[in-house]
Amino acid sequence: MELEEIPQSEENKIDLSDKDIFTKIWTSPRLVFQFLNENYYDKNLYILMVLAGISSAFSRASDKNMGDDYSLLTVLAICIIFGGLLGWLSYYIYAALLSWTGKWISGEGDTNSLLRMISYAMLPGIASLVLVVPEIAMFGNEIFQSNIDIYSSGLLSAIVYFASSTIRLILGIWVIVLLVVGISEVQKLSIGMSILNMILPILVIVLPIALVIVLASS
Repeated sequence: MELEEIPQSEENKIDLSDKDIFTKIWTSPRLVFQFLNENYYDKNLYILMVLAGISSAFSRASDKNMGDDYSLLTVLAICIIFGGLLGWLSYYIYAALLSWTGKWISGEGDTNSLLRMISYAMLPGIASLVLVVPEIAMFGNEIFQSNIDIYSSGLLSAIVYFASSTIRLILGIWVIVLLVVGISEVQKLSIGMSILNMILPILVIVLPIALVIVLASS
């Protein structure tokens, strides 16, 4: 990942426009996260969190086969309304946990700075929303069901299904890459420690739950 020459203002700070942020984050993420962090740049934060919540809601709807129990309109309503209104809450909680566990390994970022970073790191995930339209157009509610027939409309439906799945996978991987780079920049940690910081909040939640389950079943 090449770092481009950093444009600077008279005060020797990075100066990026909105267009720069949304384009350079794909190729020069550290540059963008440095700008966001140094300038407390909260523009677009809330709309990005809402869209990220909706995107995550659609992914969960597909993973949990919600179409088996609900109509297409109901699935769409749940994803858009509840995903948009409540989905961002999980990112706020994750940012708070990142800040908390990050302090264990000398991280410097607070909850707000990490939430700001997460909102822009989720851009590839948000971009995956465009895939929902052709999927629904091709498969309807089947896209959220367990018994989807990817050959329902012949070869074209199979191509659409596999192409969208591949693109979604690539975008998901890129979200992880951006999160690692963003945590590294905001927390002032190495890439290795950033990966550890990204995992620690999950362990903090999962391990106690697993322990309770083990104790309850013993």
